[in-house]
Amino acid sequence: MHNPANRCPGRMAASLSRRQLLASSASGFGLVALAGLLSQEAKAAPVGASARPRPHFPPRAKNVIFCFMDGGVSHVDSFDPKPKLAELDGQPFTESKNPTANGNRQWLKSPWTFKQYGQCGLPVSDLFPHIGSCADDLAVIRSMQADLPIHSTGVLFLHTGSNVAGRPSLGSWVNYGLGSENKNLPGFVVLSFGVVPCGGLENYSSGFLPANQQATLFAADGTPIDNIKSSDKDPRIQQAKLALLRTQDEAFARSLGDGDAVESAIKNYELAFSMQALVPDVLDLARETPATHSLYGIDSQVPSQRLYGTQCLRARRLIESGVRFVEITCPPGASNGTWDQHGDLKKGHEKNALDTDRAIAGLIKDLKARGLFDETLIVWAGEFGRTPHSAGRDGRDHHPEGFTVWLAGGGAKGGALVGATDELGMHAVENICTMHDLHATILHLLGLDHERLTFRASGRDFRLTDVHGRIVSEVVR
Repeated sequence: MHNPANRCPGRMAASLSRRQLLASSASGFGLVALAGLLSQEAKAAPVGASARPRPHFPPRAKNVIFCFMDGGVSHVDSFDPKPKLAELDGQPFTESKNPTANGNRQWLKSPWTFKQYGQCGLPVSDLFPHIGSCADDLAVIRSMQADLPIHSTGVLFLHTGSNVAGRPSLGSWVNYGLGSENKNLPGFVVLSFGVVPCGGLENYSSGFLPANQQATLFAADGTPIDNIKSSDKDPRIQQAKLALLRTQDEAFARSLGDGDAVESAIKNYELAFSMQALVPDVLDLARETPATHSLYGIDSQVPSQRLYGTQCLRARRLIESGVRFVEITCPPGASNGTWDQHGDLKKGHEKNALDTDRAIAGLIKDLKARGLFDETLIVWAGEFGRTPHSAGRDGRDHHPEGFTVWLAGGGAKGGALVGATDELGMHAVENICTMHDLHATILHLLGLDHERLTFRASGRDFRLTDVHGRIVSEVVR
């Protein structure tokens, strides 16, 4: 029977009840939902689900070694000399925003002297003579700023680009964007002394990225990973166990519909199996020469210096073996971070510098000797600096308003000195660099556009640099 409403879609829609409309369009809603899911998957994959991750443009660096200086190194005692502090030493500090603090604090000069190093003439304090010998390889940023003078939020901000927990770590973003060069090793490794940093293990989390992008922690001393050696004498037994786990987990993932966590678990089982054969060999430092051990300070009689040197040499071997991002933590020191010297500044900073200076310089020199320096980016940074003033005569407090970090290798411009703080080291005043800027620059050197490296979660696109970040071109060669 002819229905004149067919010539008028609007009249047909008006004649349908709400129940009829929902029933007739239910399949359409399903397609809309499916399209949204497919779109989310497409946005999540850096280059597509079936392709190997690759950079957005030709990279300067292939790998990163992050030397994390937790607790905050004093910039005015390391790479940012302030002669004016010597003139005002002991005089009252009266510039606090908190009136009750004025008069209770005093300016404090550096206990160390500075010397110019290299052709670039970089001033470095007596704390770091070995790193000073590498001055022409360093790109130093003296104008860093962080958000808050709190360890937990500061460390999270340095690692994740956010002051709150739940975001992916820098290493996870790099691993997600580029992948590991060795399928038998994780792409993101943290060399840990067993101390959880302020901010917690969220610093190394994959956040909303796939779970297999999170860090793998290796211990500083002894066996790097628990149970790295199989208890099965016959490898076929372990392979059979792995196959059974894979079958069970795949069935479980299918029953869930969304099996990212299960898929990540399957990948982690398989990776762990591969690591059992490879990790002991990769981290076998007995194969290194006595000269190499000495270069890193592994022959030291100071246990903490020896262990930090071991971590730096392990980092080189991991990078050599295809690990994309390695973070080296500091030997334990103050309760809120190794460099957190509110008191005993001289004793604490000298101990920490003794532990790290020789090994980091040895890492730079060893990478250069092996032809790996130009493709390996070294990042030296803490969450903030320390105040140029003090409540006593031997300590400094948290200072996010201006501090120093440096880069080396991997496309960084050796000998560059970027930005400045004021004459007392209180505030960054020239070419100010934020954490988002630092992250954007690190990603750029790896061939990743920080605005294009995104992941869709909770209905929006996220990126490491949020809606901020600029490339600090002055440190890029």
